[in-house]
Amino acid sequence: MNKIKNQKKCWDELAEEKEFPTPFKMEEFKKHTSQGTKILDVGCGYGRILNELHNNSFKNLTGVDFSEKMIKRGSELYPYLKLVKNNGKKLPFPDDEFDAVILVGVLTSNFQTEEQKNLIREITRVLTTRGVLYISDFLLNNDQRNLERYQKYEDEYGIYGVFELPEGLTLRHHTIKHISKLTEEYEELIFEKTVFKTMNGNISNSFYYMGRKK
Repeated sequence: MNKIKNQKKCWDELAEEKEFPTPFKMEEFKKHTSQGTKILDVGCGYGRILNELHNNSFKNLTGVDFSEKMIKRGSELYPYLKLVKNNGKKLPFPDDEFDAVILVGVLTSNFQTEEQKNLIREITRVLTTRGVLYISDFLLNNDQRNLERYQKYEDEYGIYGVFELPEGLTLRHHTIKHISKLTEEYEELIFEKTVFKTMNGNISNSFYYMGRKK
């Protein structure tokens, strides 16, 4: 599956040009955290959400991403943020290190179910007991464009909802049932269906979720 190996290369190539418009539910996040909360943004990209948190008086902030060029861009834009490049499937942090973890638009990029499960296991490992997990990502759509590409790539990847972009990325839209299964070790605080604009300017069914580690 060379296409899987090429995902990092694609993100590096797109690092300087892509903007990620997915909104962050700041007021909802504040309900379950405090300014002293130790926060990790997994798949932080160029650090835009961490910068929003910084501007809202959160100071104990760390971001991690596997794209070296995303980290470089973020470090130049926001030199006051702690951004770390990740190598491999394990997060480079000890157990119980963070009070809250943010995961925005990352499941869609880690499209294989086992990769997603491993990611959530790693997040659970680095979260403190009763730590908070914030996720927002994309749900399945019913418009003709999406239906056609879901069907086109289902045979190749074995997952309905996976598709390829012209840029070379392979992405995934999800069912609510699948997200519930991924987060079954968390006490759900909120789950809300919504609509987000994608990085390519399209509109997609989406959700945001907050849960507390049991």
